[in-house]
Amino acid sequence: MPAYRDDRSAEIGAALGTLPSGSAVSAVATSLLDLFTGGSLEPGTRLPPERQLAATLGVGRSAVREALAALEILGIVEVRAGAGTFLRGSTSELLPQSLSWGMLIGRRSTEDLVELRGALEIYAARLAAERMSPQSVARLGAHLERMRSSRADVAAFVEADQRFHQELADATGNATLVDLLRIIRSLLRVWVDRAVHEPEQIDLAIAEHVAVHDAIVAGNGDAAASAMAVHMVTAGRRLLADASTAESPAR
Repeated sequence: MPAYRDDRSAEIGAALGTLPSGSAVSAVATSLLDLFTGGSLEPGTRLPPERQLAATLGVGRSAVREALAALEILGIVEVRAGAGTFLRGSTSELLPQSLSWGMLIGRRSTEDLVELRGALEIYAARLAAERMSPQSVARLGAHLERMRSSRADVAAFVEADQRFHQELADATGNATLVDLLRIIRSLLRVWVDRAVHEPEQIDLAIAEHVAVHDAIVAGNGDAAASAMAVHMVTAGRRLLADASTAESPAR
């Protein structure tokens, strides 16, 4: 974490503006998140004191205090005794945390996330087939081999699986696409970690990744997208089935 930076209280205050009368803690936190993820503040930036934030936003100090406490729990800000409150992480690191916080108050469905992830992964596979460098293709193959060698180690298998998909996303060269996929994977991670249990599930997942890999190596965007579509259908079914079981009263 960078050390204390120059005081930017005036700049932050000007960017925030006054909230509507009677705004709840969630509105205060949302306003702060909008500022934090806007890219204008660097990690380590010191935030104005609670009193100043409350005056700027036109809310009580308790609302600011509670909002900052929630953001601290999420790891978005850090409170240092005697020094103040500081912004943590880069914009891309904050995005998954910000969306996670939004979901806590909005409860977006897992089904929607699985559906969105499928569409983005398919698009990423198509772009990667067209844009992937030889070095990235080599790394993709290494992740696939790691999946094959980790059949008996589910944690290692899941990690290699995640790296495979991240390699594809990075190869697109589309930073927004990379961030969106990182957000969704972060939110679905609890189910991803549990979704592959049986040897036949692992073997099927490997076969589906092989099909994606081979299409990428051939530089065939259509084939890569089709192979990823097949994988997303089976992976999505596993994720939703596991989430449904976990949420059932009998669990």
